[in-house]
Amino acid sequence: MIPLLPKQLKAFDKHSSNKVGALFMKMGTGKTRVAVELVNQVENIDLVVWIAPLRSIKPKEESLLSIKDEVSKWGGFKAKEVIYIGVETIQSSDRQYLQLYKKIATTWKSFLIVDESIKIKNFDAKRTKRLIEFSKMVEYKLILNGEPITRDLLDLWSQFQFLDPEILRMNLSEFKNTFCKYTTITKNLGGYKNYVKEFITGYENIDYLYSLIGEYVFECDLELNINQLFEVVKYDLSSDEKETYQYFKEKYLDKEKLLAMNNNIFIEMTQKMQHGYCCSESKFQIVKNWITDESKTIIFCKYIASAEFCRKAFPKATVLNYKTGSMSLNLQDKPYTVYWDQTFDWGDVIQSQHRNYRTGAEEDCRYLQLIGNIGLENLIQENNKKKLGISEYFKKISKKELKEIL
Repeated sequence: MIPLLPKQLKAFDKHSSNKVGALFMKMGTGKTRVAVELVNQVENIDLVVWIAPLRSIKPKEESLLSIKDEVSKWGGFKAKEVIYIGVETIQSSDRQYLQLYKKIATTWKSFLIVDESIKIKNFDAKRTKRLIEFSKMVEYKLILNGEPITRDLLDLWSQFQFLDPEILRMNLSEFKNTFCKYTTITKNLGGYKNYVKEFITGYENIDYLYSLIGEYVFECDLELNINQLFEVVKYDLSSDEKETYQYFKEKYLDKEKLLAMNNNIFIEMTQKMQHGYCCSESKFQIVKNWITDESKTIIFCKYIASAEFCRKAFPKATVLNYKTGSMSLNLQDKPYTVYWDQTFDWGDVIQSQHRNYRTGAEEDCRYLQLIGNIGLENLIQENNKKKLGISEYFKKISKKELKEIL
């Protein structure tokens, strides 16, 4: 078997004597390989539970390797039993949650691994609470993630609660008050409703935070001898597509809707507007001319309609959805990526860029971003440059500015 790479070996050495640990290694650096080695150096493990996004356990495309395949490639786990389960399943299925709870509770020596641990950043989520209940019964635990913070520093708290509450020894409110600077803003919505929100404006006592978690964290960047090459191409909407776009713009930006505007209406508006031109013929012509090897191309789509269009237009390409396809998949044999639809979630875009730019890739990775000639497309592009999600953007813009941009 291929020996551990230098940084993988450092990760193994740091965590081999710990019962809990965080592998915050950039996407593509080989976290899975390190996790396999860490589990297998513990003697007499009865049960390994690998919790990850369901898409990485059961890819929809038969040609894509699952996390089971990746683990098998590195020799598999030397445990009596191994369970792979989607983090979404733990949240949605009471039956499977209770079955796994009983299995862990009645097993002598278990090892619990959460891949893409950013999925448990929200402590109020059912999945997070359930995983923390599992964690209380298990001595050996790992969390794996390339980007442990996608929103703010509070993302870390629940991840370390899962590993061991004794690491931080503070509740969420104490964590926020110790490490975050924040302010409270009250907005009056049309004179009949107040909107109160806290905004984190900075951080403090970071050295103290590192002193608490440093022993349990290994971090490393990705260093490859290949390049990432990005290209942005503008495309024109047809007259019918512009007419549909204008219809939804006028429908949502009338005075009544603007007064009641909130995150849900804003999201619905942008999705309706974008969906109206997601299968643009102009896009098709650009991508058709850009692709050099369809079988080595990944196409990221936001909508079912655009995904179905792309699968018919480019049958040899791998067509993925941002939410389910941007995490955990190993696609280093497909160096070309097309962003067919734009998305407000820059975290998904960053994740997606590491499906092919990762250890084992041999060719330069090329990325094509398509930008339509309308306000919404420019808005999304600028938002991603600023690393703002759709909710954050809505908080920062006035209704007047929104009408002018769109």
